[in-house]
Order: sequence, then C-alpha cells, then structure tokens
Amino acid sequence: MTSLNLNIEEGSIVVLIGPSGCGKTTTLRMINRLIEPTSGRIEINGKDVTQRPVAELRREIGYVIQQVGLFPHQTIAGNIATVPKMLGWGKQRVSDRIDELADLVGLEPSLLDRYPDELSGGQQQRVGVARALAADPPVLLMDEPFGAVDPIVRTRLQDELLELQARVGKTIVLVTHDIDEALKVADRIALLNVGGILEQYSPADELLAEPANQFVEEFVGEDRSVKRLQLRTVADIPFHRGPVVAATDGVAAARSIMREYSSEWVGVTSENVFLGWVHVEDLQDGVPLESAPRSVPAAQVQPGSTLRNAMQIIMTSHTSAAVIDNEGLFGGVVTLELIRASLEAETGS
Repeated sequence: MTSLNLNIEEGSIVVLIGPSGCGKTTTLRMINRLIEPTSGRIEINGKDVTQRPVAELRREIGYVIQQVGLFPHQTIAGNIATVPKMLGWGKQRVSDRIDELADLVGLEPSLLDRYPDELSGGQQQRVGVARALAADPPVLLMDEPFGAVDPIVRTRLQDELLELQARVGKTIVLVTHDIDEALKVADRIALLNVGGILEQYSPADELLAEPANQFVEEFVGEDRSVKRLQLRTVADIPFHRGPVVAATDGVAAARSIMREYSSEWVGVTSENVFLGWVHVEDLQDGVPLESAPRSVPAAQVQPGSTLRNAMQIIMTSHTSAAVIDNEGLFGGVVTLELIRASLEAETGS
C-alpha cells in the first residue's frame, strides 16, 4: 500500500470502499493490529496503537465480520458475554449487560438461550454487533457486516445500524463493496484505488456532486444525480407556499391562485392543517372549499422524506407535494422544478 493519511472524527461512521486490491480490509485490520503496520502511525484518541498491548487494544475495539464468527458451542447470551467475562465482570453485571444489548439491537429475550445455528442470518448479525459492543468500546470495526444476508434483510440491518448509532454514538469504520450501502450509512466515504491510493474522502453528497476525478465519477456511476435524491430530504430545499389557500378564503381566491401558479390543483388548509388537493373542475361557486372533493392523502410528504420519495409522489399524483409535519401542519409545497434547481445549484451547473 502507498502512504495513507486519514483522520476519522469521533462518533462518526466512515466507510472504506473501492475495487479489489485497494487495501480497504487491510486498512481496517491494521487499526486493531490483526495486521501489523510496517510504518507510519495509527492513533486512537492520540495514542499509538502499536505502543499498547494487543489484547488490551482489541478489548477496546469492537469487531464485526461478514460471517459473524459466533462460537457455535455457546448460547447467544454466552457469545455476547465473551469480552465482559474476559474483563472479569461480575455475574450480575454481565447478565444486565446482555439484557441491555439484546434490547439495543432488537433481539428477543427468548433467543438468548438458543445457539447460533438456530437463528436466521439477520439475527446472527445482530448478535455479532451486540458482542462487539459488549464492553462498550469507543471504536467499532465492521468488515462487510451485511454481505452474507439477502437484500431485504440487508436494508433492514442498515436502517438498524443508523438507529443504533444515533443512540450509542460510536466511532465506526465500515468496509463495503456496495456503493449504495456506503452512500446510505456513511458520514464520510473514503474511496480507495488499487494500491491503497485515496482518491476522495468526503461526505456522501459531496462525493456524488463533486467527484474528484474520472475514477471517482466512474466508480459512483452515471446515475449519481439520482443517487443524490436518496441522500437529501425535503427539508434541505427551499420549498414555498405554492397554490394553497385557507378554506375560509373561498372559491374565488382558489381560482385566482391557481391562475397565478398555472395549476389545475389547489391545496386547502384549515387553521394551517392541510385538508387535501382540489381539482379545478370540482370548484363550485357557493360551495365551501372544505366541502369540495379532495385528494387525501395523495401528494403529501414530510420534511424528513427523501427527495426521491417526493419526486415519485409528485410524478404519480401530477400535483405539487404538500409538506406536512408530524402534527399535520402545512409547511409549503415542493415541486419537480424545485428539486431539480436545488441539485443544479449545488453542482454549479
């Protein structure tokens, strides 16, 4: 490998990705000295890992691999308790920690007395994560952790990893060959080339919007603009009020704002609660707006909805999408044009 300089922020998820032979797994294993570095320095909290006893170092670094590596002759509880027992924890403390971690990673208590071969692949992977977290290490290394499960379980485990990280805030270094997985879970992505060359180290959205060179462009794919839609949310773009009126404004105001926005649909609110979309043909003089036929809940998104989800809803409904918060309050509308303009503005195109 060539010289590699990488600073990983505490409490973040960094993904190492690249083609075969780029050194991503080698880099991961040097952190906990499964592979001894021949030169340079690897520091955790300012301390050189090569200056510490290996056993002590590894007890402070959780490690999760693709095939999980559970001990088949031990129960699930026994597997999770491996490191705490090595550290000499008392029986009650170990038991409490097992229960705490089972709840944390979503394992049913009834599974704790079973053996690994009695669990599904997804359940085994959760046990692997629980075991890695057992002694509350500050650093968690994950080498292709979800590569051995089917796509549906893989997606669910990725979601669970993000939920888990929101609660425990570990420093996680994860190796994957899947660019979509990297884009989904990483705070920063280190894209390596053959020989350990670091081509780009940046947040996922920056990797897609501003690839550093041709290698990065080709690796992330020609559909990188589409991939960005999955990373960004409705709250990231400057949505506006759009063709929406209060029910008390009346039919004339509704027709006026529809002409202003060249829209066949008008949104109706009552005390800032969104009631739905009304088509121009359903507006009748003398009939209150709230009594007109409405399209509900079609064409609604939340601030946390991805732009990809918003785009799909807009294209399916043929209207703008109303932005509605968890309390049902209206915040504005988002359109295909707003989504496109937001992405173009950030790429400078």
